[in-house]
Amino acid sequence: MVEQKRFALFLATLDSEFVKKTYGGYHNVFVETFGDEGEHWDSFRVVEGEFPEEKDLEKYDGFVISGSSHDSFENDPWILKLCEIVKKLDEMKKKVLGICFGHQIIARVRGGTVGRARKGPELKLADITIVKDAITPGSYFGNEIPDSIAIIKLHQDEVLVLPETAKVLAYSDKYEVEMYTIEDHFFCLQGHPEYNRDILFEIVDRVLSLGYITQEMADSAKATLKNRGADRKLLEKICKNFLKGRVPAN
Repeated sequence: MVEQKRFALFLATLDSEFVKKTYGGYHNVFVETFGDEGEHWDSFRVVEGEFPEEKDLEKYDGFVISGSSHDSFENDPWILKLCEIVKKLDEMKKKVLGICFGHQIIARVRGGTVGRARKGPELKLADITIVKDAITPGSYFGNEIPDSIAIIKLHQDEVLVLPETAKVLAYSDKYEVEMYTIEDHFFCLQGHPEYNRDILFEIVDRVLSLGYITQEMADSAKATLKNRGADRKLLEKICKNFLKGRVPAN
C-alpha cells in the first residue's frame, strides 16, 4: 500500500466572504490548485497564531505559504513564529512553496531583504520573463521552457535583495525577483498561481470600496484580464511538480 502524501498549508490571510461562499474558504482554493487525489492536506491559519507542533513537521511531504495583506518585514509575533518554522523546514530540507508573502518570508529567513516595492504596488494580470538559462530542461518545468508566463499579481512589497544562495528564475519590467529557487527545497513566486479572474475582481472591488485604490487603478486591473487569462495550467503543473518532486515526461 502506497503511503498517503501529506501537505500543510500555512494561511497568512483570512477568508473573504466571497471566497467562503464560492469555494468554502482559501483551503479549498489552494488544494484545488496544488492537490492531487489521495493526498491529505492540513491548513494552519498562521495569521491567527495557529501552527503545527514542531514534532509534527516531519510527517509532511511539503508545505505551502500563502499570500497575506500583512507586510513580510514586520515583527508581529505570528510572523516571527512563521520565520522560525521556515528556518526549521530549511534545516530539514522540506519542500516549501512560497507565494507572494510566502515568497518574501523565505527570502527574509535566508538572509535576503524585503520591503516596499520600489516601483509601487501591482494589481493585475502581468507577464513575467523566464530566465531560461537558469532552468534545467526536464526539471519541474518540463522540456518546454516558456519565454514568459502570465500570472495574477497583487502586492505592494517585494524582495529587494535575494539571499546569496538563491537563483532567479523570472523577473518583470517592474520587479527584479518574480520567481526564485533555493537549492531543491524552496520554490517561490511573487504572483498568485492559485488566483483566478473572479477572485482578483472581488479583491479589486473590495479594496476599492475601502479606499485603498483609485477607480482608475481598479478599472486598469480588470482590463488586463479582458482578453486573456493567467497561464494557470502551466503554473499549476510547475508548482505541483516541485512540491511532489516529480520530473515530467514531456
